[in-house]
Amino acid sequence: MSPSPAVTADLAHDLRLATMRLARRLRQQRADHGIPLGQISVLATLDRLGPLTPGALAQHEQVRPPTMTKVLANLAEAGLVDRVADPADGRQQLVSLTPKAAKMLREDRRRRDEWLATHLVGLTSQQREALAAALPVLEVLADS
Repeated sequence: MSPSPAVTADLAHDLRLATMRLARRLRQQRADHGIPLGQISVLATLDRLGPLTPGALAQHEQVRPPTMTKVLANLAEAGLVDRVADPADGRQQLVSLTPKAAKMLREDRRRRDEWLATHLVGLTSQQREALAAALPVLEVLADS
């Protein structure tokens, strides 16, 4: 039997609020690098997927190519991305992280993971098990 629309709406509301509050708390744990979140998102995409063309990055980040061009110019000026000719198509460039950007992302993730781990310790074992069991479902939602 499928849940009623009201139950689904209530769950959606509660899940949205909880995930937004948790995301806000995790963002507060970021070091202030003076880099907007949109640019950090581009760096994280490059870290996760490897070198990409500006067009592919724009598609992944769901922004227009001219916007991505400006973002990449700012990141290159900050020494956070490198651009090289695409060996498969010399007309294209591939954008990748610099070691400076990779180090910044690692440190940022380490800070947030430590904050979260500290708070997970305060939960009961049943609460931690419930979170672990919910992770695959949250991944499905995040990837949809």
